[in-house]
Order: sequence, then structure tokens, then C-alpha cells
Amino acid sequence: MSQLSEQELVRRDKLSKLRELGINPYPADLFPVEETSKQVKQNFEEGKKVIIAGRLMSRRIQGNASFAELQDSEGRIQVYFNRDEICSGDDKTKYNTVYKKLLDIGDFIGVTGELFTTKVGEKTVMVKDFTLLSKALKPLPQPRVDADGKVHDAFTDAEQRYRQRYADLVVNPHVKDVFVKRTKLFNAMRNFFNNAGYFEVETPILQPIPGGAAARPFITHHNSLDIPLYMRIANELYLKRLIVGGFDGVYEFSKNFRNEGMDRTHNPEFTAMEIYVAYKDYNWMMDFCEQLLEHCATAVNGTTKVTFGDHEIDFKAPYARVTMADSIKHFTGFDITGKSETEIREAAKSMGIEVDETMGKGKLIDEIFGEKCEGNYIQPTFITDYPKEMSPLCKEHRDNPELTERFELMVCGKEIANAYSELNDPIDQRERFEHQLKLAEKGDDEATEFIDFDFLRALEYGMPPTSGMGIGMDRLIMFLTNNQSIQEVLFFPQMRPEKKPLAISDDAKAVLELLKKAEKLELIELKTQSGLSNKKWDKTIKELTKNKLAKVEKTDENLLVEAV
Repeated sequence: MSQLSEQELVRRDKLSKLRELGINPYPADLFPVEETSKQVKQNFEEGKKVIIAGRLMSRRIQGNASFAELQDSEGRIQVYFNRDEICSGDDKTKYNTVYKKLLDIGDFIGVTGELFTTKVGEKTVMVKDFTLLSKALKPLPQPRVDADGKVHDAFTDAEQRYRQRYADLVVNPHVKDVFVKRTKLFNAMRNFFNNAGYFEVETPILQPIPGGAAARPFITHHNSLDIPLYMRIANELYLKRLIVGGFDGVYEFSKNFRNEGMDRTHNPEFTAMEIYVAYKDYNWMMDFCEQLLEHCATAVNGTTKVTFGDHEIDFKAPYARVTMADSIKHFTGFDITGKSETEIREAAKSMGIEVDETMGKGKLIDEIFGEKCEGNYIQPTFITDYPKEMSPLCKEHRDNPELTERFELMVCGKEIANAYSELNDPIDQRERFEHQLKLAEKGDDEATEFIDFDFLRALEYGMPPTSGMGIGMDRLIMFLTNNQSIQEVLFFPQMRPEKKPLAISDDAKAVLELLKKAEKLELIELKTQSGLSNKKWDKTIKELTKNKLAKVEKTDENLLVEAV
């Protein structure tokens, strides 16, 4: 209890008083909600009886009457509490004590009432009765707007918002719109695939071999089988097994896990969509991809055009198509066609690109493209025909054995789709896997260290010509909602462990508050404002500096203290 704030202590006291009045602050009974706030407004009729529920978000108590706002999943609606409407008899406890004194902002209540319009035209519920449904023991972060329209105490700190997404969604309702659009995207894509006749499937998350991508996996251990297992880095090889098994088209929205770095566009847990269609090639998949994204953008935003940062992006088909060799030649003047690994490495060095001896030909080309080319593609653009070394699961190009039939879709310098004419030659696939092993032994940390022999066996039974595509769903919704950070489109992004608040003395807390208000104070002035004795002051300033909550700087004239 000693670590609770004053407001939290007050709310717990109110909780006890409610129970003393025989009111259960967390009732188990069903509350018969009939309409949401949005439905009430849309179907508004003067005098209509309604039953609604939501979180108490504001109130203005004026003696025997009070206006308040309830917030539910659809928005807010004004409610009007009148003592004599709620307490028709002599006992006014429910209004005078329960509503006025024992309820708080953030509490969930259920309301039975009648609709009316105020003098200023506000659609409002006249409360006839109310029920406490859940008592909030912690005050919500409450932004407030002053007379000049300036917002104070806004809940905008990114780290706090991501850690406390539940509070973020309550006090920043616009955040919810992002996740509504995320669901619209999934539904639109799913409907597009289903209407095309393709089949949604599920494949294993725990896998004996982490295949289908070059990435560092998370490793766990199965006690009963006494074997290591890997969390899925991709679902590609399992979906191809299903094509071998006779499905003409399969897709999956998969949670993938990669034990790698975190930044504004990468989270260790992310969602990908992968689709594989038999008897198709990457040219067909390019057409399919642009039709799919045009459909999804319209379903999510009502238009194919979206704003992302300073750019307006148009997802309307068709999209430009540029080979990787042409792209590199255009932006660097260097033609990678027919060049050896040594020649490409020297060219990369001459461009100021950091390379090392562990990089094979494919990795070197990827570095050149990433550094010099991809950032230039703002509108959706297909980059096609990747070198074979970059694509161990992709079919050799029908016109050039050094290339593969692969494309990536670039938007604002970022890849959002990757697709192949899938390699279905089991002998070629085995050789590609073995080449990847040699690269891994050489030190390439992006080359796969595993050969999935069961997948090779599946290919030996025969897989029809197939085209496959993967789309990063988190990155795509970032573009469709104008969010620069992946954390904004994940309900619960991965975070570093939360630092526990330091337990400091009351004197230290008081001095720290003085510092925060002033930002920086002369040591003598701070000591005077604190009102502490010499002994207590010495102890307090040592406590603050030792815990790195404050620092003391020496200037030519005096000592300054600053909050850290």
C-alpha cells in the first residue's frame, strides 16, 4: 500500500465504502446492454427508452444534477444525472453518495434511461437508474484542453503507450482506428483469396528445422521427445508440401518469430501472409499481387491512394517493373551481369559500401541494391529477376541461368511483397541447399545452416509448377494507416523489461519535484526551497545522485543541480 499514489488510496477507500453500502463493485450479473452509443445516435428518438453501458469519462456536477460522458466501443455519448429522477423517494443516497462521492472517472457503469435533446442540441440520455459494473482503482491518464484549445497531460509517450496499450486505447480513441483498419485488411485479403478459390490452412509454429527463410530462430526444447524445436521463421516449406499433396492453392496468415534486431520496422514476432498457387509463374503472380493490393487499399481506406509521411502512394494497378540488374546499373553505373564475386566485391568497395570476405555474390549484390537503389522507389514497383545466389528456393530464370524468376514489391524504399516461380526440381534444390551450407560455414550469418531432407523428399514425389508470394502484413498496414513505426500497428509490441520505480525517501521525492518544475537550480537555492536541515539535505542530495535521479554540475560561479 505504501507505493500507491494518493488517488489510488482514495479509490480503494471508496471501494470499501461501496461495499459497506451493500454495493458489489464487481458484480457477476449480466447487464442487458441493448445499443451502443453510435446506435443510440443513429436511431435517436425523443423519449425512447435505452439501456447502455460504458466507462465514465467526464462529468460536471452541479448540485442535484450532473452532465457526464460515457465511452463504449463505438464512441462517447452524453448522459444526464438528476437526483430526483434517480432517487424518486426520500432516500437520496444513490445520487448524493454513490454517484457524487464514490464514483470516479474510469469506472464502468450501466445506464437505463430515456433520450432527449438538450437546449444546445446535444443528444443525451436522461438517467433513470445506473449500476456500477466495475470500479477503476487506478486513474486514467487524462488529457485536458484549456480555454485556448491547448492540450495538457496528453498520453503521448510512446514507451508508456505501448506498455499500457489498454490505457492508450481508452484515452486516445484514434489509436483504435488503426487496429480496425488492420482487421479490415485481413478480411479483405482473405475474401480476395477465398473468392479466387484458394484454401486457408494452418502449419506448425514449432518446427524441427527452421526453414523457408534466412533468419536466426528462437530455440526451445521438447521435454517428452527430448529434441530441440524452433519457432517458425517462415511457413514456406510446409505450404509447398501441401501443393505436393494435391491442393491447387493454399494460403496462411502466420505468426513468425525471428531472433534478430528490433527497430521501427522490425519486431521479433510478426505476421506474414504466404500464398502458393499451382500451375502459375511469377509473371502471373505480379498481376495477382497488384490486383490484390488495389482491392485491399480500397477496402481499408475507400481509395487506392494513401499518404505515407511526405508521400502520396497510389496502389492502383498496374505497377512499374524493373529488373535488379537494370536498377543497379541505373543508380550506380555498374552492370552486375556476368561479373564474378571478386569484381562485385571491388565494385561495392568503390561505392563506399562496407563488405567483408564472408559475403558471397548474392549478399554483395543485395548490399549494393539496398544501399544505392531501393530507397529511390516510392510508388509501388516490382524489382524482378534476382541473381540465383540470392534466392535458394526460387526457380532458375527461363532465359538466363544466372538469374531467378523472383520479384519484390518496393514501396517508399521498403519491401512489402516477395514472390517466386517456385523451384520444384529436387536435384537443383538439394544443390542450392548445399551451397547455402558452404556460405554458412564461410561465416555468412544469413545463409541457412539446415537442410530439410523431408522437404526434398516431398519434392521428389513431384510438385507442379507453382508460384508463391509472401507479404509482411504489419508493414503493409503501416503504409495503409500512415504509421512510420511497426509498434503503432501491433497491439502489444515487444519491449525491454520495464524498470521498477526506485524506492526513494519522501524528502528525495519532494526535492525531485522541485527540480522537475525548474529543470535546473543552484544548489543553495534548491536546499533553501527544500526546507531541510543540513543533515537531511546532505543525505537527500546523496540519495538522488547515487540513484542517478539528479546530477550536480560545477560552474565558474556556483553549483547547479539538474534532474536526470
